[in-house]
Amino acid sequence: MSEERERADNDSPWKEILEAYFPQAMQFFFPQTAALINWERPHEFLDKEFQQIAREAELGRRYADKLVKVWQIQGEEIWLLIHVEIQAKSEDNFAQRMFSYNLRIFDKFAKPAISLAILCDADSTWRPNQYSYNYPDCGLHFRFGTVKLLDYQNRWTELEKNDNPFATVVMAHLKTQQTTKHLGERKTWKFSLIRRLYEQGLQERDIRNLYRFIDWVMILPKGLEAEFWQEFKQFEQERTMSYITTGERIGYERGKEEGQQEQAQTLVLRQLQKRVGELPQQVREQIQGLSLEQLEALGEALLDFSALA
Repeated sequence: MSEERERADNDSPWKEILEAYFPQAMQFFFPQTAALINWERPHEFLDKEFQQIAREAELGRRYADKLVKVWQIQGEEIWLLIHVEIQAKSEDNFAQRMFSYNLRIFDKFAKPAISLAILCDADSTWRPNQYSYNYPDCGLHFRFGTVKLLDYQNRWTELEKNDNPFATVVMAHLKTQQTTKHLGERKTWKFSLIRRLYEQGLQERDIRNLYRFIDWVMILPKGLEAEFWQEFKQFEQERTMSYITTGERIGYERGKEEGQQEQAQTLVLRQLQKRVGELPQQVREQIQGLSLEQLEALGEALLDFSALA
């Protein structure tokens, strides 16, 4: 199993970081919408409501979606649908899917959600921001907010000076993208970005949250990971800080979660083969790309399967 495959559930750190710093995410990526919101009133993640309108994600694709209830400064309730598109390539029906989710929310809950998308892909020309159709007697134009992380490449100095947690998130994402074939350089950037957290004087909780995101996305092969840990331990010893125990705990938790995911993959593959026969390689790869949550759902659903289709 490759390093990339081991951490295929790439949306987990995005979901965690959005939940930990949602107001900061809005202020960083969508400041005009953030300015409408009364942040002194608590926001609420509507996970159950989102599950009611969301179909199962296409096998192998990776999303991080959050439906959030906030309050406007004028006192009115509004819903925000935040979509993080993690897949590395563009998708033809993306705008249609954004419209479909928006429509389902309105249809089921009579709430006009503000739909917003964060695009993590590397295609600079792919910039979906609307869905429309037009006939002589009927037409529709649906527009949604879009942020392209690739655009921050030209704003690196600005990111370095920004103390918003999502400046660090974007920096880690960009350097991961840029160092796909230069893993030694990735190790250097990983160390640099984590050191920056300490230099910013952040609280241990914030260092822990952002460290977890950086460590999860900036994957290193075992040899370089061992080198990184040695350098990191020395750095913390020199600073007489004990956050390293937190780092070791995160590594343990990630390893435990990945172990659970691998066990679930093996079990689902065995059950599927017993039920429908030998599986094509493409299907096996799609299953290996599922999150632990998706694997559990598939394990329940396959009780009703009678054929591969």
